[in-house]
Amino acid sequence: MWRTGLISTLLFLCFVNTSAGGVLGKMTKSGTTAGQFLKIPVGSRAISMGGAYSAVANDMSSIYWNPAGLARISSRAAVYFVHTNWLAGTSFDFAAAAVRLESFGTLALSFTSLSMPDMPVRTEFEPEGTGEYFSAIDLAIGLTYARAITDRFLLGFNAKYAREQIWHMAASVLAFDIGIQFRTDFEWLRLGISVSNFGSKMQYEGKNTFVNYDFNPDEYGDNANIFAHLQTDKWDLPLMFRFGVAFELLNTEWNRLTAGIEARHPNDNTENISLGVEYGFRNWIYFRTGYQSIFEKDAERGLTAGFGIQYFLNPVTPLYLDYAYASWGRLTAVHRFSFEIRF
Repeated sequence: MWRTGLISTLLFLCFVNTSAGGVLGKMTKSGTTAGQFLKIPVGSRAISMGGAYSAVANDMSSIYWNPAGLARISSRAAVYFVHTNWLAGTSFDFAAAAVRLESFGTLALSFTSLSMPDMPVRTEFEPEGTGEYFSAIDLAIGLTYARAITDRFLLGFNAKYAREQIWHMAASVLAFDIGIQFRTDFEWLRLGISVSNFGSKMQYEGKNTFVNYDFNPDEYGDNANIFAHLQTDKWDLPLMFRFGVAFELLNTEWNRLTAGIEARHPNDNTENISLGVEYGFRNWIYFRTGYQSIFEKDAERGLTAGFGIQYFLNPVTPLYLDYAYASWGRLTAVHRFSFEIRF
């Protein structure tokens, strides 16, 4: 009914009002969670729309933004690749494959990695290097299931194993995402809600925490080489709640115009809002822009833009090529490329 869309929109506006007022005088909690690579956004289309995507999501990047959107892929199978030269000389990659199992729903398998080149090990006594090298890598493997419960209501789940490793130390955890999308009685209005990275805490373990310990160094004859293990602290995952609204402002054979707005509530920062818009011509070329993290305290993210092309390899095999630019203020701007084929 029309009341459903109205009530949901009012709830969204209340969230926006709370977000705008809540950042004043509020601590951000930045740096209080582990698994930060799980927050790196996926998909050039979504990013170029400012990340206002939980209600728009209908491609393979839905695995990250809102797993329910995966059920909107009508093809029998799809593959997806993303590569990004991320901040501070690191590389971010995402790959996924999905298969539609008729009335059972859609299943997808995904892989995420954040890596860096090897670096020399340096100490205060050997500042030029010890001759050893170390590396760091974060990775996640996910299994996603999405299904259309009704012609209006979509539901999706994502289970993922995440691991962070630096030299001889590592931490791993099992986390879950859940999302829903709902098409209201207004054909042009869609709602999306998702919760990401719900799981246990991460704790680093490895041989670098083993030490020789002297229980009582002032006592003669005491054993000064007792093997001991330093206990590292446990850290929460970056839990994220998203609530979005998508508007189909124009939808004809020649032109399509979609807008999105999304409010976010993270557990390690202040609430914020993102906006985005996409214009498509003849379902062939798309132009997008958006703005990220409005009301986020000390935010470096801002303007986004990008474009995409849909090309048919044959009458039933579309190829999607997308590019996105995202400003990071005083940090280096990030350029992303994504590639999707549907069979």
